Amino acid sequence: MTGSGGGYPSDLTDKHWAMVEPLLPPARVRPTGGRREKHPRRRIVDAIFYLVRTGCARRQLPKDFPPWPTVYWYFTWWHDDGAVERIHDALRDRVRTADGRDTEPTAALSDSQSVRSADTVPAATRGFDAGKKVKGRKQFVVTDTLGLPATPRVIVTGALRWLSSRVGVVRAGQGRVGFWW
Repeated sequence: MTGSGGGYPSDLTDKHWAMVEPLLPPARVRPTGGRREKHPRRRIVDAIFYLVRTGCARRQLPKDFPPWPTVYWYFTWWHDDGAVERIHDALRDRVRTADGRDTEPTAALSDSQSVRSADTVPAATRGFDAGKKVKGRKQFVVTDTLGLPATPRVIVTGALRWLSSRVGVVRAGQGRVGFWW
């Protein structure tokens, strides 16, 4: 945690920053030039990790991080660009390799959670879980046998579309999964 700022437990070390930095998209500049980025990218990544680690609302981000709208803008840009998924995949591959496994999992585990939704949630995005008697949404997560997420997102579907979503996650995330629990 050298030289990056506040010194929070969620801050990246120099070694970790060296792994993450090349996976981020290049700075957006116009062909005629433009102003440099005002906030260091490392502090923005540290702010994102702080939000994830603490679970606080982004408006409650401490003052020694960049302003919350800036952090949110960068996260949205990097998510839409695919940088979040690239970082996830690179880190998952490193962990699997360090454990002596192939980078692509051959088995996966899935779990789901039913979440109640308010009446204001559109009917097209909610369903009914008859087993738990819950009207709302169902979230799915698929992990490999080490417990690492197969994809860096939780799939939220209506209860009637749950099976197609689960199969879609495996196809989109890890095409070589052979066994699934």
